Amino acid sequence: MSEAPETSPTASRRTLLCGAAALAAGGTVAVTGCASSAGEKGPAKGSLKGPVDLGPASEVPEGGGKVYREQKVVVTQPTAGEYKAFDARCTHAGCLVDQVKNDQILCPCHGSRFAAADGTVKEGPAKTALPAYTVTVEAGNLKVTPS
Repeated sequence: MSEAPETSPTASRRTLLCGAAALAAGGTVAVTGCASSAGEKGPAKGSLKGPVDLGPASEVPEGGGKVYREQKVVVTQPTAGEYKAFDARCTHAGCLVDQVKNDQILCPCHGSRFAAADGTVKEGPAKTALPAYTVTVEAGNLKVTPS
């Protein structure tokens, strides 16, 4: 009579993919987007490390905004000459927001929407506002610093 083969716990597809991505990245960095959607996994506070120059303020449309993917910053201009800056990572699962439309900052991963004027949650699953940064215009260019 043969014995049943030993079994080990099975891993989810997400766990396997995240583990493979972490190994490919050298095993030392967290992989964005691999957080569980069971709770808030995005940045608790903004992660900007110092002043960042983003270029011409004229690139941010009035009543809209622009996502600076490389810097992980989103800048909005709710009214003429009034600029607001936020961490561009959704506070739900850490995905980068991808656009500003109809006075809202949109996350493509799970549909969270944030107010362009102050970063507060307009629609979940996110429950926490986007962390705000200080933004100034110097010689026509945007400069963002941690708040």
